[in-house]
Amino acid sequence: MVYVKLREEETVEEALRRFKHDCERNGILKEIKRREFYMPPSIKRKIKSQEARRKVRKGGRRSF
Repeated sequence: MVYVKLREEETVEEALRRFKHDCERNGILKEIKRREFYMPPSIKRKIKSQEARRKVRKGGRRSF
């Protein structure tokens, strides 16, 4: 859980910006998007396999 206390001389907008940054750094938004819809385990495996294949193909094209 992310807590942000208002500092002295700090505006609400600045505190909100710090809160959003902390949420992003902790991966909260990513987790919310991941849990937004139910995905059956078979679909999860399929997507994971597709991403792994894509990374292997992408990794082979390194230019130095």
